[in-house]
Amino acid sequence: MKTPITFVLFLLSILAYAFISIIDIPNEDWKEYNGNGDRNHYSALKQINKENVTQLKVAWTYHSGGADTAGNRTQMQCNPIIISGILYGVSAETQAFAVDAATGKELWKTNLSDNGGTTSRGVTFWSAKEDKRIFFGAGKWLYALNAHTGKPIENFGQHGRINLKEGIERPGADDYVLSNTPNTIFKNLIITGTRVSESETALLGDIRAFDVKTGTKIWTFHTIPEQGEPGYETWLKQPARKNIGGANSWAGMAIDRKRGIVYIPTGSAAYDFYGGNRPGKNLYANCLLALNAETGKMIWHYQLVHHDIWDRDPPCPPNLVTVVHHGKKVDAVVQITKQGYVFVFDREN
Repeated sequence: MKTPITFVLFLLSILAYAFISIIDIPNEDWKEYNGNGDRNHYSALKQINKENVTQLKVAWTYHSGGADTAGNRTQMQCNPIIISGILYGVSAETQAFAVDAATGKELWKTNLSDNGGTTSRGVTFWSAKEDKRIFFGAGKWLYALNAHTGKPIENFGQHGRINLKEGIERPGADDYVLSNTPNTIFKNLIITGTRVSESETALLGDIRAFDVKTGTKIWTFHTIPEQGEPGYETWLKQPARKNIGGANSWAGMAIDRKRGIVYIPTGSAAYDFYGGNRPGKNLYANCLLALNAETGKMIWHYQLVHHDIWDRDPPCPPNLVTVVHHGKKVDAVVQITKQGYVFVFDREN
């Protein structure tokens, strides 16, 4: 819903740096948002270190564009990805682009008019042999682009895009919805969260997975439960899904592909600074969710704040790490919070 202070905003130009004395550089891609599905920002490359970093110099500059379609100055929040020597990103005016990572030469750039004038934190890549796709959110749309050309893939959704508002409407809700944080790939699924408004008119914050080839919706997880679903009883005023919005996943997700589990932080229920219209603990707002990535079924959850009225939702994706606990290595998922606490959970339970 908002930009957490832990994000470092990129400059309005993307700078590539070359180390003078490097001859052979291992080819390691930066395939996903924050580096990988663990979202741990980690690269194994060792050529640049604290001893030689002062020898860096600018190799090229790419001017990606710094104003929206109305001419207003905006900001770049994008964490670019690099696949096989091509850098993919999103400009400050929310246009996706591809450049040669070695030279900075532009290969393609979109020219979308219906992009809502919003910011974007980057793109998502999927491939199967020669079928290579770039997914990114602009306005209410989730686009599927040909990674070679930047053109929309006609047989995906509605001529290359999905309307993310469809399926999360409720009576009296507004139109504000976008997917500004890169989505998460599991096999042939793209798992999506959305940013919605924080007012009483917010749309629902459901988590959804779509087929990467066709755009068909495969599963939905209701972050505000329907009657008969677990957590329904934590909304004392019903029907909650008609009266309340939010509880959306705006900050990004992490994925354990070996276990088939996607870890999803959720936002506050709306309005986020007033709770008089939504008594109860309000599951699954302000939670870390662990869902079966293939089916959307909940494996476990932990609510970080019950009945939030201070906008204390998690501000970033969780990190997947391995910790030593009582002398034993444990695969864990770690979630930081706005309150300053760091929560560490066993990934499976």
